[in-house]
Amino acid sequence: MPANIDTILFKDIDEPGLNTREVYERRGGYEMLRKALKMEPSAVLDEMLASGVRGRGGAGFAMGRKMSFIPKGTMDKYLVCNADESEPGTFKDRELMQKNPHLLIEGIIIGAYCIGASKSFIFIRGEYDYVADILDAAVAEARAAGYLGENILGSDHTIDLVVHRGAGAYICGEETALLDSLEGKRGNPRLKPPFPAVQGLYQGPTLINNVETLMNVPVILNMGGAEYAKIGTETSTGTKMISISGQIKYPGNYEIELGMKTRDILFDLGGGPLEGRTFKAWFPGGSSSPVMPLTEEVLEMPYDFDSIAKAGSMLGSGAIIVFDDSTSIVDVCYKTAHFYRHESCGKCSPCREGCNWTEKMLVRIKNGDATPMDLDIIESVCNQIMGNCLCVLGDAMAMPVSSMIKHFRPEFEAYIEAKREEAGFGVAIPQTNRGAHAGPGPLLQPAQAA
Repeated sequence: MPANIDTILFKDIDEPGLNTREVYERRGGYEMLRKALKMEPSAVLDEMLASGVRGRGGAGFAMGRKMSFIPKGTMDKYLVCNADESEPGTFKDRELMQKNPHLLIEGIIIGAYCIGASKSFIFIRGEYDYVADILDAAVAEARAAGYLGENILGSDHTIDLVVHRGAGAYICGEETALLDSLEGKRGNPRLKPPFPAVQGLYQGPTLINNVETLMNVPVILNMGGAEYAKIGTETSTGTKMISISGQIKYPGNYEIELGMKTRDILFDLGGGPLEGRTFKAWFPGGSSSPVMPLTEEVLEMPYDFDSIAKAGSMLGSGAIIVFDDSTSIVDVCYKTAHFYRHESCGKCSPCREGCNWTEKMLVRIKNGDATPMDLDIIESVCNQIMGNCLCVLGDAMAMPVSSMIKHFRPEFEAYIEAKREEAGFGVAIPQTNRGAHAGPGPLLQPAQAA
């Protein structure tokens, strides 16, 4: 990082009482809101565009551009904060909301002013009930101080903020399913277009951003968009909160400058592998990102949106899950498929049927009923899922599963042979003599039945 930059969102994050308005204001809190209200909304938007900051929730879309899509006019507009942090391996937003809720509230108010929204919501996952209580208390403090309500701080802007608890469905992390849930419906993804920026919550134009993204808004306004853009890389600006978990010495939340080497993240921050072990593979951006082997080449890769995408995976939410050489990739693959099959809403057939059949095929492998041909069938199913679903949940299962088979096929084949032998089946059909069988039963009868 530049010499004058240490951390931004994590700066003094453990200061006692930071979750209260008193301590937050003593540190300069809500000064950027006062500054924004003296600016034209278009000038605030210009700073967001100049910063180049990309969404921190997973998709990585430029926040300023997303704001610019909201139409002008006097119609009812909404801002929704997506705090449904349900991606396995992600726990950064929880800590940010728990320890510094007023920074999020200030970011939401400034964002709402920028797009002309008078109503805003924080949709938080139901399991974060204690964090929701902290947010409720902070919202009450902000309202009492005149930061929320009618004509805030003597301006013409009116803004209300409601903390809404979800009910534990992973699919509600998808923005349109979140909107349906917020409206009191079953959390199902919507067909797009229309996009939320045009027709979102209650059919009005809606801006939806992640917790970390919105918490950067006051920071950007304070630094200036151009100055913020100097941090990180040209196309991945700023800092990023990452959650490190798995088989590593020092799991936890860290704030890094985008572009930092993967090796420095895993060995300097994370402390490296456990004693006597070596790193084997990782999810760079949560369980929905394609798995990559931790080779020397990968360890030298910069951790930013474009570098990871170029390498065949995705930065996602910044949830780094690490596996060492004691882990069975087959077990990881099965647990990943099982999770997404369970969380699929079932609305579209590629996801509903594809996730179900992928899990069934992996059960065949674990039970000793499979042959190497089943790996080809799984890959075929995954290819038919990707890009053909209403939302990205199907892709979130297909991408990691297919990547594990691609990078670790010899381990899968060895596992298949070992399980077949254990189950009393004959040798698997050689690769050159594979048939077109795709049924649920074993391809060969037990050897003793021959």
